[in-house]
Amino acid sequence: MTTFRDLGVLPDICDALERAGITTPFAIQEMTLSVALLGTDLIGQARTGTGKTLAFGIPVLQRSIAPKDPAYADLPQGKPQALIVAPTRELALQVSGDLALASKDMGLRVLTVYGGVGYEPQLEALDTGVDIVVGTPGRLIDLANRRALDLSHVHALVLDEADEMLDLGFLPDVITLISKTPETRQTMLFSATMPAAIVALARTHMRHPMNIRAESSYENATVPATAQFIYQAHDLDKPEIIGRVLQAEDADKMIVFTRTKRQAQRVAEDLQERGFKASPLHGDMAQVAREKALARFREDKIQVLVCTDVAARGIDVRGVSHVINYTCPEDDKTYVHRIGRTGRAGATGTAITFVDWADLHRWKMINKALDLPFDDPQETYSTSEHLFHDQGIPAGTKGRVVDPAPVEKKERAPRERRSDSGRSDSGRSDSSSEKSGDAPRRRNRNRRRTRGGQTVEAPQA
Repeated sequence: MTTFRDLGVLPDICDALERAGITTPFAIQEMTLSVALLGTDLIGQARTGTGKTLAFGIPVLQRSIAPKDPAYADLPQGKPQALIVAPTRELALQVSGDLALASKDMGLRVLTVYGGVGYEPQLEALDTGVDIVVGTPGRLIDLANRRALDLSHVHALVLDEADEMLDLGFLPDVITLISKTPETRQTMLFSATMPAAIVALARTHMRHPMNIRAESSYENATVPATAQFIYQAHDLDKPEIIGRVLQAEDADKMIVFTRTKRQAQRVAEDLQERGFKASPLHGDMAQVAREKALARFREDKIQVLVCTDVAARGIDVRGVSHVINYTCPEDDKTYVHRIGRTGRAGATGTAITFVDWADLHRWKMINKALDLPFDDPQETYSTSEHLFHDQGIPAGTKGRVVDPAPVEKKERAPRERRSDSGRSDSGRSDSSSEKSGDAPRRRNRNRRRTRGGQTVEAPQA
């Protein structure tokens, strides 16, 4: 069995990985390390959840020089030696966390930069000096334009999840960042899929890259250890189904993906009302709240994370037993990335996709693209027997663990009593005015009789 030491990884990195329980490299890591450690440009393509972070992280760490190393004196002091660009904040934090773990014994300084937070801590860290910068395109360009981030000495550039950056419209920003780095750099591009625009980017900005694929075809893009279930479900019944799946025998932590931010908020609140520990995660939340929700999910303080696709690439959490697509994904690539949040690192998982009647055509296209055997999703309700059988849900399970909150009844105002004449007692009358303490209103008018505009005297009695 091949180990990281067999692939020429530094002992300090191997020791840190072993303490974290990571001893055996995955296929993409084993195929990539021998090439990347030589400084060769490469394109790594593998399905999500197969360890691409260490595939580029180890070469970046190993080819960087720590401040305690005597050779560091020959470098520009405090300038970044490597740049890793990620499409989302969550993924940037995930990558920097893995790099910090692997470089714990090396003394390398890793900085994460992203939007949604203040500039001051990031500017202070850059002023003090950093060795590896991990960030999102927008904030990286902002810092570079402020001349706080100097990329002119970067020896390694990594584009992680390049196809996602293309989908989010970051391709012009990525090209801008590439132009700020030296031409002699090593460029590594990693992605689960390889659209034409990414291939064109590689041909333009990479030097004779080595193309490494961990799978023989895109048909194997889905994780084999993930059991997939496709149900044709009614929108109003979906929360009840999720509540019952949460009580299945093998249910642990769950991620629910929704199409919109408003939907994510609504579903999370619905699950909370049913007694489950759930939290939303979407772009309308402040960055501090997003990080707090993700941290609580990792620490098992919440069981369900309801999020939009903004977090689909950045969640690498152990113990995620279920992924549920609340609505049919937009395309096959989104489907692959979503269900890749479970069944990671050799673990098993369950992926459930709800398909509305209006989305049947879209699902058939996804099913055909991935060559899946679910062309006709089974019509499913929260009471369907096959749902209980498929998911291992105990008989009689309901979709809530607490009783619904009682509805407060509003006290109705007393009806007004009506007098014999048909008028209510609250009508205008002298007696009511007197009871309320107000003096009765008296009129004192002098009337004049006129005819043709001329005053006419009243007749004598």
